[in-house]
This record gives sequence, C-alpha cells and structure tokens, in this order.
Amino acid sequence: MSSSRFPIRPFRFGVQLNAPAGAVQWRETARRIETLGYATATMPDHFTEQFAPMPALQAVLDATTTLRAGALVFDNDYKHPAILGKEMATMDVLSDGRVEIGLGAGWMRTDYDRLGLDYDRAGVRVDRFVEGLAVIRGVMGPGPFSFSGQHYEISDYDGLPKPVQAPCPPLLIGGGGPRVLRIAAREADIVGINGTLSAGEFGDAAFATMTLAAVTDKVDIVADAAGDRIGDIELNIRTFFNKVTDDRRAAVGQIARAVGVNEAMLETSPFALIGSNSGIVEDLLALREQFGFSYVIVGANEIESFAPVVAQLAGH
Repeated sequence: MSSSRFPIRPFRFGVQLNAPAGAVQWRETARRIETLGYATATMPDHFTEQFAPMPALQAVLDATTTLRAGALVFDNDYKHPAILGKEMATMDVLSDGRVEIGLGAGWMRTDYDRLGLDYDRAGVRVDRFVEGLAVIRGVMGPGPFSFSGQHYEISDYDGLPKPVQAPCPPLLIGGGGPRVLRIAAREADIVGINGTLSAGEFGDAAFATMTLAAVTDKVDIVADAAGDRIGDIELNIRTFFNKVTDDRRAAVGQIARAVGVNEAMLETSPFALIGSNSGIVEDLLALREQFGFSYVIVGANEIESFAPVVAQLAGH
C-alpha cells in the first residue's frame, strides 16, 4: 500500500530544453525525445542564451505528433496574461491539443535587472501571478470575459481562438515557498515541487531547500491545501542532479563538489537521480510511493542516458 497522500499515477517523463541549436538539430531533438517515449518537452523562460520559448515550443510541436510541450515555467511578469493566454490557445489549436501551461510568479533577479523591470517584493509578484491565472482561464473560457483586479483590467474580451483542450490546457504551477505551494494545490492540474528561489538565484539557498526533509514538508503543504482536489493533482519534480552510472559513490562526490553541497544531502535528495538504470528505477518507484511523484523532468543532456528508465517506467 502506498504511503503517499496522493493517488499513485502512471509515470510520464519530460525533457527540459534550454540550449539553442540550429533548426534541423532542434527538430531532430524533438523527434528523438518523442521516439524515446518522453511525454513532454519543456523550456525555461529566461533572458539568457536560450531560444524564446513561444516559437521554439511551436517548432517542437510542429516536428512531432504526440509530444506535448510547455514552459517550465512562464514568468507572469514578462507578458500580459491575456496575450500569453491567446498565444497558448493558438498553439493548442495548431498542435491538436498538445500544450501544457506552466506559470510562475517570477524569481530570477538577473532577468529583471537586464530588462529594467521592477523586481517587486515576492508578495506583489505572487499577487500579480494569482490575477494572471484568473485572466488566462478567463480569456480561454467561453464567451466574453471581464476582470477587475489590482494589476489587470479586462473589459468584455472574448479571447479567440479557444483551446482544443477545454476549458483550458493542463496548468502546471511550480513552487518552493508555502504560499505558492498552497496556490498550486488549489489551482493547478500539475504541481511542481521546487527548491525555494526567494534569493532570486539558483544557488546555496535553493540547494538548502532541496533536501529530503524539505521536500517532505513541501509535499505535506500541498496535500493539506488540496483538500478534495488531492485526487486531481499530478505531482511533478524537475530533477537537477542526475547521472546514470555504475559508480554511484564517485558520481555523488563529483556532483556534490561541482555544486557545493554535501554528499549526504545528495544521497537522499529527491532532486538527485544518481546510479545505474535499475537503481534509478528503484529510486523513482520509491519517490512515487513516498510522495506521489509521477511526472519527472530531466535535462537535455540526459535524453539518451535516461531512455532505458523511461522505457521501463513510462505509462506504468
């Protein structure tokens, strides 16, 4: 019997793409991901060397027939949510219903600084994000939509086209802090458990909240806030410390030194999948049993090495 408070769902896997590539390579990578049995391709939304997510994700969808795609995650502050909603609905139509919507309040300080955007305190960014969720759902819904909030005003706008996946494509919200996790539990179809990124960067402060104990607390927050929705939520984790190897001990030490964390943390962190293919399969089964994680996203460099794991677990 499962110890998770969440129902056990079949596994599905995704790949987070971020490095730009030529057009041919980009399409071939998308097809390879699909062929190997991954369910989704995702991208971050940052102003670094990565492709812009909208055209790049549409190219992924155009190159494939079953692969789903979305951002992990769109920053609500970078685009008006009514515009984002229209673009995502258009992509859903053009892909015959293969879009997932990932949305967050924004966290990466350097993005804001480079673009001259105000980096409001977290509470304001989260307030704006909550309104953004309502706007996206509203413009995708049937008929004209109006909204009056502190940050957005929508007047009798009928967002067209409407998505194939009615009333709205699956919504993923990733969170590390208690408030966003509770919002995700109430609002999202997919809840992503993240490190806490309140420092505005992915570093020591975030790593400290990616321990087994911290993840346990985060999942408990979601379960407590979900109430009757608990059976409708798919739990997601984007693992960062991954290595398929027969020498787990050496790999743990190498990764720990590279990112500046202690080995004991990596040994038990749900964000680390390190070991042989069979060992990682056992680890994922245990994570699903303990927490309910069934939707696992790895990095682009791990597409091939994780393929045997995907082949064994996807859909089971």
